[in-house]
Amino acid sequence: MESFQKIYQRACERKGGEQALTLLLGEGNQDHLLKHLSDDRLLSAFTKKIFQSGFVWRVVENKWPNFEESFFNFDIEKILMMPEEMLERKASDPKIIRNFNKVKTIKANAQMIFDVQQNDSAEYNNFAEFIACWPSEDIIGLWTYLKNHGQRLGGNTGPYALRALGKDTFILSRDVEAYFRAHDLISGGIQTKSSLAAIQKSFNQWQHQSDFSLSQLSRLIAYATGDNTVQVE
Repeated sequence: MESFQKIYQRACERKGGEQALTLLLGEGNQDHLLKHLSDDRLLSAFTKKIFQSGFVWRVVENKWPNFEESFFNFDIEKILMMPEEMLERKASDPKIIRNFNKVKTIKANAQMIFDVQQNDSAEYNNFAEFIACWPSEDIIGLWTYLKNHGQRLGGNTGPYALRALGKDTFILSRDVEAYFRAHDLISGGIQTKSSLAAIQKSFNQWQHQSDFSLSQLSRLIAYATGDNTVQVE
């Protein structure tokens, strides 16, 4: 396994120097800001990434104000009170993207958020605090939680939603995956337990060798591995 310093130097060489790379890597851990978000903003972010998955992101972005209006600004209590037939009607509205299977995830993921409040109300004020307090050295555990307790939040959908919310997480982009395969750190599927554990272990070691966040390290790996035209994740 390569050291953080070796990866960093290679990325500097590929990206035009340390100053340019610093700008590309962005800010560090912002978890402390996440806990101030309301639950409706988390549900909105999860839903947006679910609809963006396998679809043109720009189209989803342009229609998003209509989603907010149609689904009560993702108010958790109002969403949970919606009967199935109302979800079906809203899923057929041309103002949003008409996909009933994805629309159904809104209520399911609202339930996930509500359940955390009920089960852990003494420990967490809201779902955002629950996510913000999840330790970075086990970020794959949070991915698994979202996959198992929510709907359509597996694969990279959950991690991208977390990143959008400000949760510090790495992303298994094509360049990141290519790095781990090229260095024989993983074999088999990228989402298997053994692969995820090996990837988490590597990121943990790089964090111990640096003061970089998981998000910064994820970008660093991509910049040290992929094409020189790679963009910020």
